[in-house]
Amino acid sequence: MPKHKDLKRLVRARMAKTGESYTAARAHITGDANRPAAPEASWPELAGMRDEAVADKTGRTWAEWVAVLDAVGATEMSHPEIAKHVKDELGVSAWWSQTVTVGYERIRGLRATHQLRGGSFRASKSKTLAVPVSTLYRAFATKRARDRWMPGVALTVRTKIEDKSLRITWPDETHVLISFVPKGDEKATVTVTHERLGSAEDVARVKTEWAERLAALATTL
Repeated sequence: MPKHKDLKRLVRARMAKTGESYTAARAHITGDANRPAAPEASWPELAGMRDEAVADKTGRTWAEWVAVLDAVGATEMSHPEIAKHVKDELGVSAWWSQTVTVGYERIRGLRATHQLRGGSFRASKSKTLAVPVSTLYRAFATKRARDRWMPGVALTVRTKIEDKSLRITWPDETHVLISFVPKGDEKATVTVTHERLGSAEDVARVKTEWAERLAALATTL
């Protein structure tokens, strides 16, 4: 294995060439990408999906997916390339091809839980409230409404689709997607997806913060 300083230089050179995260680039250079990051028994937990569920929907268990994707050199492929292969060549639906790809990347150490292949992390939080979707949307759509339950946050709304979604830039330049789904006439679910986070620790912190914010929102509706 290269010495520490040389290893960092090689890793960053590969990142610049391939667009991989630091973790993925280091795995390729050190040889870690040639073996699973954990024992086979833990693969369903790493992937975030039970063996029975993935086998029922795709026809293969995680062990079988690892074998199939390893055989085509998937550790050297980008996320879109793996997903395209699973969908187009192996006949898996678009949604499940993404699930298989993410699970495989986690098993092979190419990304951590909540981590995107670019290296950043993403956190999500949802809450269902007993109000129409239009009421829930309005609670997010204007600064005056947000200040009732989320005061002092100098965010920027980039785009919005009434009663469906908002795209926001957070004060620290991270991005937030807020989606709204009606659950009948008098109930709706809001899902907050906070992206471009720096670490797993940020994911835990942000999930807690959004849980608190959504709880505060519920008291105002």
